[in-house]
Amino acid sequence: MLKGKKILLGVTGGIAIYKVLDLISKLKKLEAQVDIIMTESATKMIAPITFQTMARSKVHTKLFESSDNYNVEHISLAQSCDIVLIAPATANIIAKIANGIADDLLSTTLLATKKPIILAHAMNSNMLDNPATKRNIDILLQRGHYFIETGTGFLACNHYGNGRMAEPNDIIDYLDCFLTKKDLDGKNIIITAGPTIERIDPVRYISNDSSGKMGYSIAKMARNRGANVILISGPTYLSQINGIETIHIETADELFEAIDDNFEDADCLIMAAAPADFKVKNRKDKKIKKTEIPELELVENKDILSYFGNIKGSKKIIGFAAETDNLKKNAKEKLHKKNLDYIIANDISKPGAGFNVDTNIASIISDSYTEDLPIMSKFDLADKILDLLKY
Repeated sequence: MLKGKKILLGVTGGIAIYKVLDLISKLKKLEAQVDIIMTESATKMIAPITFQTMARSKVHTKLFESSDNYNVEHISLAQSCDIVLIAPATANIIAKIANGIADDLLSTTLLATKKPIILAHAMNSNMLDNPATKRNIDILLQRGHYFIETGTGFLACNHYGNGRMAEPNDIIDYLDCFLTKKDLDGKNIIITAGPTIERIDPVRYISNDSSGKMGYSIAKMARNRGANVILISGPTYLSQINGIETIHIETADELFEAIDDNFEDADCLIMAAAPADFKVKNRKDKKIKKTEIPELELVENKDILSYFGNIKGSKKIIGFAAETDNLKKNAKEKLHKKNLDYIIANDISKPGAGFNVDTNIASIISDSYTEDLPIMSKFDLADKILDLLKY
């Protein structure tokens, strides 16, 4: 959602300024347009030419600066952006905005803009907890400004506490969510992701190659589009998604129970997880020694999709079919057998599709139609899948 967006970035003189260079780099890679205003204090810490090089655009520093452009600079900057982001936002700039002070280019532009103002604040924890700062933040929240939550850790003053500016990836995530149209507002969606594991003994298990990337992509996009999301995740190496309730499970039985606990209030279940088809009947409580050759007896796990497909009522259920041959035939059979509304079919033998990659090649199949999609990112495919919930 950041591609083509115009972001006016206000940079103030906090030590967290060093993170902002990485932030600008990430924004440019996402094809956002970044205009920058630096306060005088910020220019003392990092030279404007560094920001200008990273952003590939002019850095504005002075309120009264000669220019061949006859627009009033603080007005044109205030009007031409989609959002204003201040990072780092010091206690000083927060106080200025709260009290309507306009004594430099940044504070004057902020007073002139009607665009959303988002603050990634950063300061010593004592400054953050000061009643004056708390009052100023409350004033800005009441006015409809937005704050990206600070983190806890070692601060520049060698003090441990709250006040660290959010990391660039977290700021990107916040902006992406903020700028996404909330067309799924009020929808309650259960999304499952990743593999399940079935223990053989305390150190060994049966599993599969599911990375969880598809399910996590759908969950993140659903959150961005305003849905209330419950993510039920098997074991993965993926980071927790901010703003989403996540339930961590291991086995297929635990996956079933987690869905069952939340199914009544859900509008939709999107089953992107890959639960194991079998579990070990004779699981060992102690590690099997190398000298032992165990005979494993497998029993079939509960068919989770079929169970919920048969009791869904008016809820929508979307499943996945990862196949290596007869893709559409097998997917259509699964659609009917499990009473699904849609099935997302992909041939995992194709390059760029399937497990452990960031792209997918899929077909969306229902009773009435089939849509074959080209290779695309899993986030773009997530958007396509979530579009199905609007009809």
